[in-house]
Amino acid sequence: MFLEGIRVIDFSTLLPGPYCTLRLADLGAEVIKVEPPAGDPARSRSRAVRGSGLVFLANNRNKQSVCLDLKSASGQRQVQELLRTADVVVEGFRPRVAGRLGIGYEAVKKLNPGVVYCSLTGYGQSDPLAEFGGHDLNYMARSGMLSQLCDSTGRPIVPTVQWADLLGGLVAAEEILAALARRQRTGEGAYLDVAMTDALLGMLHMHALAADEFGVEIGVEELSGNMVCYNLYETRDGRTVSLAALEAKFWRNFCESVAKPEWISHQFTRTADGNPVFKEVKALFQARDLSFWIQLGERVDCCLQPVFRVSEAMRSEYARARGVAFDLDTALWGRVRQVITHYAGEPGEEKRPAVKEPPQLGQANQEYSV
Repeated sequence: MFLEGIRVIDFSTLLPGPYCTLRLADLGAEVIKVEPPAGDPARSRSRAVRGSGLVFLANNRNKQSVCLDLKSASGQRQVQELLRTADVVVEGFRPRVAGRLGIGYEAVKKLNPGVVYCSLTGYGQSDPLAEFGGHDLNYMARSGMLSQLCDSTGRPIVPTVQWADLLGGLVAAEEILAALARRQRTGEGAYLDVAMTDALLGMLHMHALAADEFGVEIGVEELSGNMVCYNLYETRDGRTVSLAALEAKFWRNFCESVAKPEWISHQFTRTADGNPVFKEVKALFQARDLSFWIQLGERVDCCLQPVFRVSEAMRSEYARARGVAFDLDTALWGRVRQVITHYAGEPGEEKRPAVKEPPQLGQANQEYSV
């Protein structure tokens, strides 16, 4: 495993930080989750899966749990021993809270000069909004990302994927890996100020250029659903397919496969009601069930794929072949569905190494002499 021998001390809770350290754990890092006496709130928040929160069970496999009261003298002594051994520290408190708890970067650096220390927050450590609380929906709204997710009337929607939390965790993991690579060369540690709002802003780089140059707020117009060749279409049974035939060869393959060669020259015409080709393409898809279009997309190389529900995607032939999703048998919660975050490995290596179930609160206290 790529991160074998790397120890991560994780003070984060709920979703963003634990998702970051889950990714590191899936790469082989030893992750010690330091929890307060009441535990990570994710253990009890969100819909329960046989007594524990869904968010906790989905984000904390391959970790150890140590339970400490950081406001007590004994807790401070014990956490300092752990911090001396850390390669990486991750925390998700509001600015300066970690410092008040005695686990801020300056304090940890004195104990462990080579540490890579990551603070993961919504608005960073020094932004004018840094002192304010927030959640995924707020960071989505503030970054401009939410304006790109709209219903048919153009009104922003509430996403059912927590993009800010997850992308913030992913960016934090990426920066941690970069800092570890530099430490390997120089021996120097690092302090990383990662903001979830920044992570979203960084993914709107093409939108920013389009807005500045053309006054267009939707980024690359060819990728926005405005063209016949790149759009979502409803099927006869009320399902949806995605057609993304941007290259001429794919669009030609599609048109010829449905016996409509006269459409070939209309590839980049508008998805407007006044466009007769668009009306014909919509009618074509609505004349057949989803199963027909799945079979056509598997037979013809034309960038045509079904819009699967999550349960369908996780149990698809593709997911099975790639080893993406699996059932983890746990002692406390029974069988729990899990999804791998990393698949890289040496040739011939198992895509999914041995996986440890999410830890019970304080399960590793004795192991780490806490």
